[in-house]
Amino acid sequence: MVSTNISFFTQMERSLELGNMTRVQEFVLLGLSTRPGIRNALFAVFLTLYLLTLLENTLIIYLICSHSELHKPMYFFLGNLSCLEMCYVSVTMPSLLLGLWTGPCHVPFTACMTQLFFFISLICMECTLLASMAYDRYVAICHPLHYPLLMRPQVCLGLALSSWLGGLLVSVVKTSCIASLSYCGPNVLNHFFCDVSPLLNLSCTHVALTELVDFISAIIILWGSLLVAIASYVAIGRAVLCMSSAVARRKALSTCASHLVVVGIFYAATLFIYARPSRIEAMDLNKVLSVIYTVVTPMCNPIIYCLRNREVQAAFHRTLHCSRS
Repeated sequence: MVSTNISFFTQMERSLELGNMTRVQEFVLLGLSTRPGIRNALFAVFLTLYLLTLLENTLIIYLICSHSELHKPMYFFLGNLSCLEMCYVSVTMPSLLLGLWTGPCHVPFTACMTQLFFFISLICMECTLLASMAYDRYVAICHPLHYPLLMRPQVCLGLALSSWLGGLLVSVVKTSCIASLSYCGPNVLNHFFCDVSPLLNLSCTHVALTELVDFISAIIILWGSLLVAIASYVAIGRAVLCMSSAVARRKALSTCASHLVVVGIFYAATLFIYARPSRIEAMDLNKVLSVIYTVVTPMCNPIIYCLRNREVQAAFHRTLHCSRS
């Protein structure tokens, strides 16, 4: 009886201690670098990259919308990707630039969760959109006669909408789980934006359920879309090998090479960080990899995809000619 009472009071004390824990009201982002000597130089570099990314993707969207010869499924997906990249880089880059300009910055809890929500949404959208683009190239090369039917506007619109809505749905679930965790200090994030792994490292409660949700979503979104892309390119490779004309093989490969490069860069960095549920301790490596897919990839995608494309180049030259005349 006495031991039962002692156990009861012990549980009550623990409950009171948990109830008296001060919930973190804000987080401190250390930023990309805490060394004042290089922050100014990095600020100039990343501001230039940010503006260049916005300019490139805005140009791609304008060219696709204003030239009827670019109203094709491939360019429809590229336009969606450019719009996605502009949103994507605008979610993480402002906090990166602020950290480089002022040093470690304070971010309210609600603002941090909002940034996390949009970041997860956009990264999931990009995964599924890249898979849709791989499927588009598969149909174009392996089933060219059925391409107008299989990739008609209704199908393209459905694939794009499923990418956007699917990303939002996954982000609602993941962000809700992370926001429901208890954060009772410390509140310092060794990162330049509110990301999943740094937040899990700060939680003072069990994160098993959240890590399970993170793991399941990684399997469905990351691995699922990657398998679609791999299956599409395996089928494309077989079809190319069966082509008798060397010119046809080069033409087929040229339409896929740019997408394959972007897929490789994006998934290599993303899967390393998010494909496993365990917390990542090497945060400096985490920040470097995050720069690759949040800054470098959005800037390089328009160059790799479109600005080297002959149809896009022709549309760009016509636009310049019209503006001069």
